[in-house]
Amino acid sequence: MKWGDSARDFDTALAVWPQYRPLYDNWLMQELVEQGEKAPIWRDRRVPTENGHVRGDVYPDREAALSAAAALNETLHDALAARDMEAMRKLSLQLKVAKNLQSKERLRDEEELMLAEARRRHASDPRPDPTAIVLPAESEPFRHELSEQLSDMPYLRVAIVGKPARRWHRSILYLSHDNSWSKPYMAGERSATMAMRARIANGFGCSADTHWGKTKAKIRQVLLPRANQLLQLASVQRMLAEALANGQKVLVSNGIVFWYEEDGGVGWQVKHTVSTRESEGNTLWKEGTIRSINHGRLVILPYIKENGEQVRGHTRNGPNDGRAKPRHPDHYVDIPFAQLDGDLMIGLFGELPYE
Repeated sequence: MKWGDSARDFDTALAVWPQYRPLYDNWLMQELVEQGEKAPIWRDRRVPTENGHVRGDVYPDREAALSAAAALNETLHDALAARDMEAMRKLSLQLKVAKNLQSKERLRDEEELMLAEARRRHASDPRPDPTAIVLPAESEPFRHELSEQLSDMPYLRVAIVGKPARRWHRSILYLSHDNSWSKPYMAGERSATMAMRARIANGFGCSADTHWGKTKAKIRQVLLPRANQLLQLASVQRMLAEALANGQKVLVSNGIVFWYEEDGGVGWQVKHTVSTRESEGNTLWKEGTIRSINHGRLVILPYIKENGEQVRGHTRNGPNDGRAKPRHPDHYVDIPFAQLDGDLMIGLFGELPYE
């Protein structure tokens, strides 16, 4: 196919995002494409080759993909800002782009945090002797590769192995209940994705082939006590003291909220962020405030609707917690919040080189 033979080659891209493909061990750029009056959609990005043909926009490693995405997103952002179009429609498009990129970033940061914590939890587990790994004859060629993965993640029960050049060169191995590994099964896109999810799920004692959203919900519950432990770390205490000195009383990262409770001398505590039916899928309002009229354990962050309406955040309890203890009207507070870098939180959950 020649570039320009398809109508999609002339569509307007609004943003891009690199997507890892475990079956091929590479990164394929996704693009958010304008659809007129309909909502923009994500799809695989195609680019012209030097001889005028078409290929997928593929990158061999994460660094190259992220660098290309950052440069292209800046260009696309400026192009949209410079377009001659009705102001409200342009604002709506800009908010939709921000919402879509923010959703991708949240998902990436959350899963990187979970993977870091899975590795941390098993850091002291014994690593298997490569010669002691029980493999059938068909899987013997993968012994070294499997042992390397188990040295990094000894909790794995599903592993993807083999050369990534073509689909039939990648295989899936499964650990059975008798601690022996299976023969190799040809990897497809679904099984390759499952093997990547196992790197997180198996670290928390979960299966990789169950509903991914429900699995991550269980992991979030497991992480809550760990989040509370963060308050005991000297580095976190220093970070929170500096934040308080700068007038910051709410710090947010990856679903965790450090919340300073002035009333009653409670001090810093950990809460969780949560979406409502109205807020889910809208753009986080980073300059917004949270009005707290109760002592709820959940925080609804401020968000911006696609029509530009800014909605203030609030606190509440979960569905099975009962009513949140109300504050006296004199003690209602409007608190701005600060968004922490996701990498910082991953560092806090794992190694602390600055400790």
